[in-house]
Amino acid sequence: MFEDFDDLTAFVCVAEASSFTGASDRLGRDASVISRRVSHLEKSLGVRLLVRTTRSVTLTEAGTYFLQRTRAALDEISAASREVGDFATTPQGVLRVSLPVTFGREVIAPVIPGFLKAYPDIRLDAHFLDRRVDIVAEGFDAVVRVGIIRDSSLTGRKLGSFRSQLVASPGYLKEQGIPSGPEDLEQHACLGFTSHPDWPHWVLENGQERVQITPVGPLTTNTSEALMMAVRQGTGIALLPDWMVKPALDDGALERVLPRWRSAAEISVYVLMPPGVLVPAKTRVFIDTICSQLALSGTWHARKA
Repeated sequence: MFEDFDDLTAFVCVAEASSFTGASDRLGRDASVISRRVSHLEKSLGVRLLVRTTRSVTLTEAGTYFLQRTRAALDEISAASREVGDFATTPQGVLRVSLPVTFGREVIAPVIPGFLKAYPDIRLDAHFLDRRVDIVAEGFDAVVRVGIIRDSSLTGRKLGSFRSQLVASPGYLKEQGIPSGPEDLEQHACLGFTSHPDWPHWVLENGQERVQITPVGPLTTNTSEALMMAVRQGTGIALLPDWMVKPALDDGALERVLPRWRSAAEISVYVLMPPGVLVPAKTRVFIDTICSQLALSGTWHARKA
C-alpha cells in the first residue's frame, strides 16, 4: 500500500493536468519531485497508472479506474478536513464538562443559560460530581476543580481564587452576643468544615496580623451545604466561602462576624483540559464565559478571560 497522501495528490494532479508541468504549477512543487511521487505510488500498488511520453501523459486502464476512486476519496478527506477544522474555529458540538457539586451549582450553573443562548450550536453535557474524574478516560472536554491540582499532565487554566469569612445568623448573635475579637470565638459554638485546607484550625488574618484558632462546637462536616444550613438556623459561627455566603448576607439571613478578619488561605479554582495545546473553540468560549461572568460577580478574585 502507498504510504503518503502526497503520492495520491501528485497522481491526481498529473492525471487532471495531463502533464507533470501542469501538476507542478498547481502544487508549487518541482516536476521531478512530483514524478518521484507518482513512481513511488505505482511501485507501492504494483501497477502502472500513467503512460509517459516526451509530449504527453495519459492514463492506463488501471490509472483511469484508480483516478475515479482516488478523486472521490480525496474529496471526502478534503471535506472532512474542512469540517474538523471548523471545530477549532467555530464553537459547536457536544461539550462535556465536570463541575464540583456545590461550587458548580452556585457559581457556574447561573452562567449556563446565557452561555447556551450565545452559542446555540453547542450542546452542554454537564456532570455535577465531587469525585475526581479521569478527564481522558471518561471523555470530558473540561473539568473544574477547587484546590490543589496534582495531575501535571493535564492542560490547566486558573479561573480565579476565593477566601472564606466568618458568618452567623442574626438570631444566634442576638442570643449569644457578638465577638469583638478572634479570642472571643473560644466562647462561641464554632462549626467546622473539615474540607477547608487549614482544618482543624481557623487561620485568620487582618492585614498583616494573623491568628490561629482551634474551633470547638457542636458540628463538623465535610460538606459546605450542611454547614450553611446549620449556620442559617442559628447553630453557631462558620467559616464559609465568599461566593457561598454572599446571597445570604445580601438578604440579611446571615451577618458577618469579625468583618475585618478573613481566612488566610486563598483557594484557587482551575479548569483542566486533556493534554495537548489545541483547545477546541467550544471549550475555549466556555472557559472565557466563566471567567468573564465571575469577574463581574464581585465574590472572588477572578482571572481575566
